[in-house]
Amino acid sequence: MEFDVVIVGAGPAGLSAAIRLKQLEAERGQEISVVVVEKGSEVGAHILSGAVLDPRALDELLPDWREEDDCPIDTPVTSEQFLYLGPSGSIPLPNFGLPKMLKNHGCYVVSMGNVCRWLAEKAEAMGVEVYPMMAASRTVRSDDGTVQGVIVGEVGIGRDGRKKDTYEPGMELRGKYVLFAEGARGSLSKQLIAEFGLDKDVEPQKYGLGIKELWKVPDEKFKKGFVQHTFGWPLKNDTGGGSWMYHFGDNYVSVGFVTHLNYKNPYLSPYEEFQRFKTHPEVRQYLEGGERVAYGARAITEGGFQSVPKLTFPGGALIGCSAGFVNVPRIKGNHNAMKTGMMAAEAAFEAVQAGREGDELLEYQDRYNNSWVREELRLVRNAKPLWSKFGTILGAIALSGFDIWTNVLTRGFSFFGVMKHGKTDAECTEPASKHKPIEYPKPDGVLTFDRLTNVSYSFTNHEEDQPLHLRLKDETIPLKLELPVYAGPSQRYCPAGVYEYVEDGGKTRFQINAQNCVHCKTCDIKDPAQNIVWHTPEGGGGPNYPNM
Repeated sequence: MEFDVVIVGAGPAGLSAAIRLKQLEAERGQEISVVVVEKGSEVGAHILSGAVLDPRALDELLPDWREEDDCPIDTPVTSEQFLYLGPSGSIPLPNFGLPKMLKNHGCYVVSMGNVCRWLAEKAEAMGVEVYPMMAASRTVRSDDGTVQGVIVGEVGIGRDGRKKDTYEPGMELRGKYVLFAEGARGSLSKQLIAEFGLDKDVEPQKYGLGIKELWKVPDEKFKKGFVQHTFGWPLKNDTGGGSWMYHFGDNYVSVGFVTHLNYKNPYLSPYEEFQRFKTHPEVRQYLEGGERVAYGARAITEGGFQSVPKLTFPGGALIGCSAGFVNVPRIKGNHNAMKTGMMAAEAAFEAVQAGREGDELLEYQDRYNNSWVREELRLVRNAKPLWSKFGTILGAIALSGFDIWTNVLTRGFSFFGVMKHGKTDAECTEPASKHKPIEYPKPDGVLTFDRLTNVSYSFTNHEEDQPLHLRLKDETIPLKLELPVYAGPSQRYCPAGVYEYVEDGGKTRFQINAQNCVHCKTCDIKDPAQNIVWHTPEGGGGPNYPNM
């Protein structure tokens, strides 16, 4: 199937790009064919975000969205607090001391899954073809390596690699340009970045793991539009991370915890830290008496300004978190993802109308270089490396606060210049011999939960008889290196219980429970040997997030 533009991923970046392309078609009177493919069972099924949405990009894309009755963006932020937590108490950080860009006035608490469902309806009404359950598993190339499209929808291959009775061959979706909007650590985007050397002149990308539960709480616990962010306990000072809690909609509370994946201790479990966090009085008071209704996890790009790769290559471009535009101190990235999708769409539209195809959309790179997205990331460029180098109290609170204020007041000057991240998150993991095991409390089944029970609330499903989408480059590495040197960290960093070391007949074996996978990509990022590679499973597999 031939299109002018193929978009991989129906998240905020991909859908904003599709809508912008069709807007330009209407404005210029020049037709352009657009298709969006999505690996989830429906648009929004794999979308997991906090989220407090800065409407800046949406105001540019759809200026009249506030007047639309069916718009799911209906909970403005009414109050907010930023807390530093100790084991049983907290210290509030004064809002008046925060730069304006770090405040949430004018923003909205949303379910980004529902926002994407709404955007998809907009796109389809404009003539965009949107295909859920279509996993893009490979790129289509010309002889010189130019990206010409993607292969989607291949199903019915058994775990043994043989075609089953249900086999259906994949389709080639070819485009004059292909925009990759796969989100953090996208499988095809990762390959393209490596193949075209898009990251050769930038710092390594950094990541956090965001783990989230959605709760329904009683009226007396609900404060619609309330936003709470914390850092500190239960993490130690040398481990980056923090939490969010947002009240929105019909008595819903979104509560989540981000652990920066450059942590050193292989005994640390981000999932268990999240469960422990919920027992703090500042959190417990809002959740007790409520009911957890959904669970999920997703990696977040955290490298920021100095980790954004080159955005274009022959035949395509990276948009949204495939490239990484999250503003870490703001705890926001959706607005930047949307804007980059819009900028890439404008460049692609102009190229197609000029009769071009398969070249580099350098105009998109130019747009980004002169955009408010780049400027926003530039002003906070040292927040993450200062936190990583000096810890939470000195780095994240004192030095980052000073540096951000300096950047804001001087429009970009920093005494620290542009700091480096240095190592990848995988390289930050230290041998277990340097650390002590961490004893985590048992879940109570009311406020805190075991992993497998929570995974059932992600409504994850995979066809079991299909090739494993979590593959080892070397099957001897788990028992030869991971377990003896790092104490088997995969069984702790995975928030879905995918990886286990199992005693079988007096021997230990490494087991992969791929059916549990919620597509967070943490294993692909944090594995010390970089031995686990995440591949796209059959379309429709994975989580089915409701209202997340």
